[in-house]
Amino acid sequence: MSPDPTATDPLRLGTPSRPAAEIEAGDTETIQVVAETARIDKRVVEAGRVRVQTRTETTEEVLRETLRSDAVEVTRVPIDRVIAEGEVAPVTRTENGVTIIPVLEEVLVVEKRLVLKEEVHIRQTTSGEAVEVPVTLRRQHAVVERVSADGHANEVPTQEKTP
Repeated sequence: MSPDPTATDPLRLGTPSRPAAEIEAGDTETIQVVAETARIDKRVVEAGRVRVQTRTETTEEVLRETLRSDAVEVTRVPIDRVIAEGEVAPVTRTENGVTIIPVLEEVLVVEKRLVLKEEVHIRQTTSGEAVEVPVTLRRQHAVVERVSADGHANEVPTQEKTP
């Protein structure tokens, strides 16, 4: 193999397949310079899909609770007692869980007297009743499937969180 003439002779330019042209002094020659560029193109390629479904489960449960109700019993107790002069008129009071409300009336006679006509006794009682009410509860969960480009579906495992 012969040595490259451009490597030893700096005045000669060219390649082994194309010899350099000789230029006389004072002449000019234009040499085109070529540069390569690189370009990256992107395109979307579908590698698979994800499918999400929700499913609702229902469960039947019975709720139990005690309902409380209050009942009031009203009893009128006739008294018809004259309140003596200077005696303090009775006031509302509670005795043994019974609220007593005095009912007073002024009666006109030759003299005015305060007469206790009656007392209203109010007794409160509380009772309870256990009740059961059937209810339907719903809970949803999501099923996630990854579908590959060739159409195969695989369920993606989920991490369950307890509320």
